[in-house]
Amino acid sequence: MSEPKKLFVKTYGCQMNVYDSERMVSALGSDGYTEVDTPEDADMILLNTCHIREKAAEKIYSELGRFRPLKNAKPDLKIGVTGCVAQAEGQEIIARQPMVDLVVGPQAYHRLPDMAAKVGNGKTLVDTDFPEEDKFDHLPRGPKMKRAPSAFLTVQEGCDKFCAFCVVPYTRGAEVSRPAEKIMAEARDLVERGVREITLLGQNVNAYHGAGPDGVWSLARLITELAKIENLLRIRFTTSHPNDMDQDLIDAHGTLDKLMPYLHLPVQAGSDKILKAMNRKHTAESYFALIENIRAARPDIALSGDFIVGFPGETEEDFQATLDLCEKVRYAQAYSFKYSERPGTPAADRKTQVPEDVKSERLARLQALLSKHQAEFQESLVGKTIPVLLEKHGRLDGQLIGRSEYLLPVHVLANAEKIGTIINVKVERSDRNSLSAREVE
Repeated sequence: MSEPKKLFVKTYGCQMNVYDSERMVSALGSDGYTEVDTPEDADMILLNTCHIREKAAEKIYSELGRFRPLKNAKPDLKIGVTGCVAQAEGQEIIARQPMVDLVVGPQAYHRLPDMAAKVGNGKTLVDTDFPEEDKFDHLPRGPKMKRAPSAFLTVQEGCDKFCAFCVVPYTRGAEVSRPAEKIMAEARDLVERGVREITLLGQNVNAYHGAGPDGVWSLARLITELAKIENLLRIRFTTSHPNDMDQDLIDAHGTLDKLMPYLHLPVQAGSDKILKAMNRKHTAESYFALIENIRAARPDIALSGDFIVGFPGETEEDFQATLDLCEKVRYAQAYSFKYSERPGTPAADRKTQVPEDVKSERLARLQALLSKHQAEFQESLVGKTIPVLLEKHGRLDGQLIGRSEYLLPVHVLANAEKIGTIINVKVERSDRNSLSAREVE
């Protein structure tokens, strides 16, 4: 028998890229590849890239440059770039880094095994098409191995919103929802393999409208049916757009025990002028009304958000409106970034760019406020008894790490055999981004 080929995958960016990397490993596993932990051991290296952050493409070119000695030492080594940078840059990647053998966009992962077999010895391939066939129909689920207690499951891809700062519609394409029965089958398979918590993924997940056996299913309907799966204990979803947060989905947070009381609902800014310039199609007031509705359905829900600071045209008054919004909502967790130009997006060419030093100063103020609110939320849990799904070993002897209903990591001393189960713990201390607790009966 021939030696198995070895594959190294490095994943950047969002949870969907994590999910996609798992599926690529499975697809290439069917072609004889086994995953390894270091690029030095690999016969193929794949960089699964993200184009959301600033200078994402340049970071990938820099990373590829570090692989040049490996390629020189092992000419048969195959190197591929996948994901959103691959979609955005295409043939330019091979032009700038001729050692790259294949470039594959997010909708063509199912073609990887065939492409990998054809490249090498100077032959390169680029596939950034948006094929008509569903890649999920062709991607294998992988061997029936034991899985971690938590898993991602992609239900929707692409976005039709065309926010002025965002490349997703160009790199991931239009909104497409997977058929409900295929999602249900994948979820049952994950649960059979030990998964107890599933996070449903989509660039705009609450716009899900997949074909079901009795008509089109909404995300609320899909979650309702998933909640009926025995031994699936927890359900989450991300990322949502405020305009697609319909009443059925809001109500589900109040009626479905398996749907966790944690919601990531990006607003991006607190100024209506900036929201309009971003093409967000909601106002600060409509967002506040939505938050009130959600909290009426589930009073203990923890909210998370995204913010962009220094969007073109943002004044100090506009930025103050963002601070005011944060004071009103009081997020349990939030992510914030300085605006950076994305070539090809409407905002990139605007003449009202905010100076870098102003963006940095505003970001520091926003992050200080968000950190204060997060610390207050975590402190509010100290002394309370909460359920935790144990996921893995911690760094200390006997320590396990799990997740609260609010997605916070929790450190607790417990029997390792309890990994994959939910235990009750009493929170004893709030740390920077986690909780410390002890197990209680």
